Amino acid sequence: MPYFDTASAAPLHPVARQALQASLDEGWADPARLYREGRRARLLLDAAREAAAEAAGCRADELVFTPSGTHAVHTGVAGVLAGRRRVGSHLVVSAVEHSSVLHAAEVHGARGGTVTEVPVDRWGAVTPAGYADALAPETALACLQSANHEVGTVQPVAEVAEVCAAAGVPLLVDAAQSLGWGPVEGAWSVLAASAHKWGGPPGVGLLAVRKGVRFSPQGPADERESGRSPGFTNLPAIVAAAASLRAVRAEADAEAARLRVLVDRIRRRVVRLVPDVEVVGDPDRRLPHLVTFSCLYVDGETLLHELDRAGFSVSSGSSCTSSTLTPSHVLRAMGVLSEGNVRVSLPPGTPAEEVNAFLEVLPRAVADVRERLGVSEPAAVAVAPVADSLELDALGLRCPQPVIELARAVVTVQVGGTVTVVSDDEVARLDIPAWCAMRGHEYLGEAPREIGTAYTVRRAL
Repeated sequence: MPYFDTASAAPLHPVARQALQASLDEGWADPARLYREGRRARLLLDAAREAAAEAAGCRADELVFTPSGTHAVHTGVAGVLAGRRRVGSHLVVSAVEHSSVLHAAEVHGARGGTVTEVPVDRWGAVTPAGYADALAPETALACLQSANHEVGTVQPVAEVAEVCAAAGVPLLVDAAQSLGWGPVEGAWSVLAASAHKWGGPPGVGLLAVRKGVRFSPQGPADERESGRSPGFTNLPAIVAAAASLRAVRAEADAEAARLRVLVDRIRRRVVRLVPDVEVVGDPDRRLPHLVTFSCLYVDGETLLHELDRAGFSVSSGSSCTSSTLTPSHVLRAMGVLSEGNVRVSLPPGTPAEEVNAFLEVLPRAVADVRERLGVSEPAAVAVAPVADSLELDALGLRCPQPVIELARAVVTVQVGGTVTVVSDDEVARLDIPAWCAMRGHEYLGEAPREIGTAYTVRRAL
């Protein structure tokens, strides 16, 4: 069964498995002890730290291991904010950061700090100018992911780091998605990553804090890991994480070139094979193994189930797969279609035959979901216009139904006429403008109603 969700968690690398099994026998003792078992464990920990630091591009004494990538992010954000509290309490993040960064920002804001979100373009990328505008004399920390977890867009970290350095502000980089493919360029100050993203075991994170960055660990003091990650380390998992990171980096260039060809094939063919699809994320400046696209008139959860039944494990940022019925914050910030969203992230070693098989299955799966919703290609249906304007009551309907009803209604008004959709579905605020952009109609804006929101569209063709 093809597994195409390595952006969530990569399968355990064979080198990680071997290192884990070996270190279970050799690395069970406390590395802080002076007897031979402790010394042996300490040698393993030091070697793992050296390997991880080399891959991260920092000194070994600047890197500590944490229980997860999320823990590394939270520790890094809290530690720098506390260490620089005399400067101020202003935090800058991008609008498409991983939830671990945004959750840390929420906590900071709840405690009285201020947070500025830097917007992104339609490809999901920030600009150095956006960070320059957001920085202030009281800014204590800026955060920027190296590459987006959902759409794969690679961020201009080196350029943003220059902007931050000129302002005297440290930059924390979430490198979870990219570290397995190569080092993070630029003069970053703090770096966080997670082993399960590159084929290491879950439960191991990396936190690197470069010398000169004011850092104050939060919580009770602990003598382990420079006081930045308390508790007894999971040494076998750490050894496996470092070994697998070194292994995947040795294979990265060749594997990236091979997977980029397969992802380019998906990007090209999905728009030919499936009507009304939007491929999102930067087409060039992106991770080599990841592609995301959204399908109009499709329920995301149903589509994922269909693909799973066909043997393909993929992920989604679609609101239709969320218990909150709100779209991915990444897709929202980009202003792109969220319904029927599919993220394909290929693990190393994926054969071309599996990608070809996926492209054979996908069109039928999308068509089946649309058929269940009672729609095939609604925008192509020829209907004689009967009105100059129309108001559509979509209250109580959930994604993708408001857009489906809009598509059915727009062909019943004259060219130049308007359709107003009244909806209480939060996703409509994102998907109706995106639908207009895809179908060539003019989005006129929204207005609050006593119940729901009214979205008005002018028929352009």
